[in-house]
Amino acid sequence: MAGINAPKPNPALREPDRFYQARRRADAERRWARLTGRSAELICFDQVQSLLGSDAAVRKARREIPLNAIVGSVGRCSEFTRSFRPLHDRAYQRWTAIWSQVSNARPLPPIEVLQIGDAYFVIDGHHRVSAAREQGMTAIEAQVVVFDTKVSLSPEVQPEELALQAEYTSFLESTQLDRVRPNADLQVTILGEASALQAEIASMHQSIQANERADAAMADAAAQWHDTVYLPAVDVVRRQHLLSEFKGRTEADLVLSLRKHLADLEEALGWEIGLELAATDLLRQHRTAHRSLAAVVRTLPDTWTPAGLKAGPAPGAWRQRQRLIGRSSCLFGRILVPLSGAGEDEMAVAQAVQIACRTSAQLLGLHVIPSRADRDPMRLEAVQQGFHDRRLTLGMEGTIAVDEGGIAGRICQRSQWADLVVVRPDHAPPRGLVAKLRCGLRTLIRGCSTPVLVVPGASSALERPLLAYDGSDRSREALFLATYLAERGNTALAVVTVAQGKLEHSQLLSEATAYLQSRGIEATLLEGKGTAAEAILEAAATHGSDLIVMGGYGRSPLVELLSGSVVDQVLRASRQPVLLAR
Repeated sequence: MAGINAPKPNPALREPDRFYQARRRADAERRWARLTGRSAELICFDQVQSLLGSDAAVRKARREIPLNAIVGSVGRCSEFTRSFRPLHDRAYQRWTAIWSQVSNARPLPPIEVLQIGDAYFVIDGHHRVSAAREQGMTAIEAQVVVFDTKVSLSPEVQPEELALQAEYTSFLESTQLDRVRPNADLQVTILGEASALQAEIASMHQSIQANERADAAMADAAAQWHDTVYLPAVDVVRRQHLLSEFKGRTEADLVLSLRKHLADLEEALGWEIGLELAATDLLRQHRTAHRSLAAVVRTLPDTWTPAGLKAGPAPGAWRQRQRLIGRSSCLFGRILVPLSGAGEDEMAVAQAVQIACRTSAQLLGLHVIPSRADRDPMRLEAVQQGFHDRRLTLGMEGTIAVDEGGIAGRICQRSQWADLVVVRPDHAPPRGLVAKLRCGLRTLIRGCSTPVLVVPGASSALERPLLAYDGSDRSREALFLATYLAERGNTALAVVTVAQGKLEHSQLLSEATAYLQSRGIEATLLEGKGTAAEAILEAAATHGSDLIVMGGYGRSPLVELLSGSVVDQVLRASRQPVLLAR
């Protein structure tokens, strides 16, 4: 048989036995298909042609083709399984005759097939294909008629996937995207998604015709949509490696999922979020839903822990997220400012504006009410209008949202969408054990996903920051923030070291100096005296500092409740803003 290198048949089985063995295998293939949910049926070419709109044949060739790429038939789909095993006993005579010819290496004419993409459909030669596959052969000689379509079929295609391909064909025919952007691949795996993409392009087409060019073609809109809407979203998908997390999905699938997730988030939060943050949240939700039982069990204690005893995010987690979403060059692009509606809000807003003006940041206002029953429409309108008036006066971008629940808890939850939280505390952290547990400011500082800037008095120009450094993980994050501030503004940075345990002042100064010098930053170095809080406050007074930068709560919540905290002591005494690293 030309084109086939047939192995010698097993003499222990005669042709009739071979046929009935193939029949049993056909029945087993069907049973297995029902269990796995995959089809064991041949794909009918007529169905493919009607769905995909195959054009006329453009070329013919005679060549060897892989047997496992033959997926369907022209007119005889009900007679063989997907593996070309016979389904009916009436095939016995023809099948055994072909088997005998193949077994004895007697030449047979090439089969005739139609080709779409990498898949083949048999016109003539079904029994030859069946006998060849049953003997374990991998290729067969064929006369091939090639059909061109806008989409390609693979040898793994399933019947239910044809509807997807048909929808994608319609999408390409309508938008002409394959013509204007020939390298674009927007294949999807869920029926209806290609139609959704088509509707987006049609909407952009209408907008372009109404506002730019009345004679604009659909293809023009498709090209503009691809370059300005689709590709930026694809870039986010690739940077955050979503394809490796969402197995079996395509980039187009994930772009649609991401944009829907973004729309849902922005509707729920009342803020503009952006694709990068939406992607990190989509990834987080996916990992949470697919985490192991052991991981779920590990989180249970934190679920039952009172807010005042929760440790909060690990040191540096915020900075890792900033790198992930591409914010390393502008750390404070989104500044969250809680608003109570009282006059004291002005201090926090003014401080947030001071930072935002330097970094072209977006202000995110947040007004929290206990419950829906506590909504006061007039008060809400006053808070929102006041925020927007201030923002518009300064020419800044921003938006304000209203949320319900505990103030500290809501701020902590929403901090994941911000880069910095600026708060004006009602009072400093208290001293009593019970009062500490109930202190919203302590809960907020521990629970926020981002650095927290506490503004106890008037806003500051932030031109003379003081870094408190003790070598801990939190203080290293504070060193990073202080360096960032020094790089971004004309600031006179001072560093006070607070030696604890076995660490010496000289060692701490050496660590801080080496990092600052690596970034080209000169700083005044101060050696703290007395307790840590006393050293920090005295250095701030001596240096004339208008900002203290230090690590947030570093020890376990229970230890700090019982033995006290340097952060609490500084917040009680300082009139300068205090930036607490996360």
